[in-house]
Amino acid sequence: MPATFTGRRGVRVATLPITLMIATFACGSLGPVRLTSAAEVAAEPFGQTTDGEAVELFRLRGDGGVTVELISLGATIRSILVPDAQGELADVVTGFDDVAGYQSDANQYFGCTTGRVCNRIGGARFELDGQTYNLTANDGRNTLHGGGRRSLDKVIWKGEIDRSDPTVAAVVFSYFSRDGEEGFPGNVHFKVRFALTANDSLTMRYSATTDLTTPINLTNHAYFNLAGHGNGTILDHELIIAAEAYTPTDDELIPTGQLASVANTPLDFRQPTRIGASIEELTETAAKGYDHNFVLNRPATGVREVARLRDPASGRTLAVLSDQPGLQFYSGNFLHGQAGKDGKTYRHRGALCLEAQHFPDSPNRPEFPSIWLEPGDEYVQITIYRFF
Repeated sequence: MPATFTGRRGVRVATLPITLMIATFACGSLGPVRLTSAAEVAAEPFGQTTDGEAVELFRLRGDGGVTVELISLGATIRSILVPDAQGELADVVTGFDDVAGYQSDANQYFGCTTGRVCNRIGGARFELDGQTYNLTANDGRNTLHGGGRRSLDKVIWKGEIDRSDPTVAAVVFSYFSRDGEEGFPGNVHFKVRFALTANDSLTMRYSATTDLTTPINLTNHAYFNLAGHGNGTILDHELIIAAEAYTPTDDELIPTGQLASVANTPLDFRQPTRIGASIEELTETAAKGYDHNFVLNRPATGVREVARLRDPASGRTLAVLSDQPGLQFYSGNFLHGQAGKDGKTYRHRGALCLEAQHFPDSPNRPEFPSIWLEPGDEYVQITIYRFF
């Protein structure tokens, strides 16, 4: 029998059994740019970094009730306003009121574009064509989310309003990463296009080109609480992940190279499951809760639904669709009550991440799907957040 969720508009939404679910599915001028229907894009200053670089904010309004704010520091999702079953709006992602918050220790990659290689690289190094590349170690002896001060979350991206499709509100962020940044080879041109469509979907299209062979693995690191950011924990949220397996890790959260079944483990989310149901079984592990890469079920080609999250109290539901082979589910285990935007605080397990990606430590694991980008090729990744 299909599993069902009740959407925020009171419509009963069916999800297919897990084995079938995957088969369906210029900046520079301030003020709004009006598109067809009710779609609108606005740009405004957001402040300056400690180095004096200007940060801009872009506001995307669709005609389905959802509003998204993005900032050029880290090509970051700052807020997503989503109606509940009664039409009441709430901001469902963590963030900060100013640039200082994003540059502080309180920021745990909130909403940013992460890379050049998201997640972990064991030993902060990899070998390519007989040469060892030493990276910035920022997670013990390992590299996490691209490294240090020049990882993609910490740099200023150039943001431009995209008018190519008048039916959607869209912004394109671009960044040129020079050969050797954070130890990675190659001059790389990155782009991320955020587009808010009429069906309450935020589509993120990542792309990259390089002049030298280099590893690329990008994702977005938004923390979600569908009850509203800073509103309790996510333990009562219900989650589906379209995965039969996951990648076990060692005590440093580096994959062992094996694949293991989720069956009869706390990682089995093949049917709607309350997140808090089994999380305490993982509290004393190295992950401190959920911080696992799931091996997503694969259709023949293309984007498919890989996860679905629901807050029963508000009725808000998030579907994550992607073309990636993996999904990192992180349950906010290291949130510690830091102050966020709007006077809210972010308590332990007060928000979660669903990060579509290639597998962690892929440069050191030839048995994993490849993340090597060659000169003349283009890296493309598509992930969609759909709200209902």
